[in-house]
Amino acid sequence: MKRIVIFASGSGSNAENIISFFRDKPKVTVAAVLTNKKSAKVLERCDRLGVPAFYFNKSAFKDSDAVLHFLHGLNTDLIVLAGFLWKIPSNLIDAFPNKIINIHPALLPKYGGKGMYGDRVHQAIKENKEVETGITIHYVNENYDEGAIIFQAKTAVETSDDVDTIAQKVHQLEYEHFPKVIEKLLS
Repeated sequence: MKRIVIFASGSGSNAENIISFFRDKPKVTVAAVLTNKKSAKVLERCDRLGVPAFYFNKSAFKDSDAVLHFLHGLNTDLIVLAGFLWKIPSNLIDAFPNKIINIHPALLPKYGGKGMYGDRVHQAIKENKEVETGITIHYVNENYDEGAIIFQAKTAVETSDDVDTIAQKVHQLEYEHFPKVIEKLLS
């Protein structure tokens, strides 16, 4: 059985979607969800869904091998970043080469990098009058949003779209494609 660990920092809608997608698939399981925020809504979702969820602080993540040892203890096959905002430290990247993936709410290489997440991305797309946006699923390396691209999906941006409308379109692409790409990577 393949084992996924999801890292999330916020509401956890993508984490819940992934958990639900794999719930009845005997060859893949979400072993745990990890978060760097004690108040993250993803913790409530995991409790409701019966998925183990754990909080870690910055020191455990960046200054020690605590998170690395935890991941090894879970026999992790793939780490999925789903709204996780911290840069992944080199000890994790080295231990899990091409086994850490992220989803970004834009068509990279546009609108990537430090500080470009969530509504900040959608606002920039609106301000720059882009005619399309989308999602990028990519491998994680030592730089924000610069890992090799695995998959992209596009959606049109209408002049009448506001930031919320753009966000909704992007979320639909995330929910539709992220679990399927994960499944393909694990097969």
